[in-house]
Amino acid sequence: MDFDITRAQTPSLLRRLGAIVYDGLLLVGILMIATGLVSIPYGLITGSDYYHNALALNLMRLILLAVVGAFFVYFWTHGGQTLGMRAWRLRVLTDEGQPLTTGAAIKRFGWAFVSLLPAGLGLLWSLFDGDKLAWHDRKSQTRLVLVAKQ
Repeated sequence: MDFDITRAQTPSLLRRLGAIVYDGLLLVGILMIATGLVSIPYGLITGSDYYHNALALNLMRLILLAVVGAFFVYFWTHGGQTLGMRAWRLRVLTDEGQPLTTGAAIKRFGWAFVSLLPAGLGLLWSLFDGDKLAWHDRKSQTRLVLVAKQ
């Protein structure tokens, strides 16, 4: 699917935040399931919870980060939209208007993680950027576009 990126409308920060909230709600449920799938067997095997073991706790954090990453990479490479992005009519594409490859999606997720860490400053940057791009858009050579109503 080629997309004419020069004619695409860039979404507002409010739309981005709307999609983030929708996806966040969905991810809470997914992360609860993932936590149960890991912590129940861990508790049965060790007889304790992972909160009292620094190594186990950090491993759990990495597992949950991987689940979040897999969520975004999967949806970005299969249609360019998460469920929240679909609700807010957003799609992620490369700067050339192409769908994201797995490598490009992983790169975008990594930069988005870094971009959101300092109190969301990387996302807020889109308010001042001439093209309305966030830090992770620029660094990963990807962008969000507004999808026409169907």
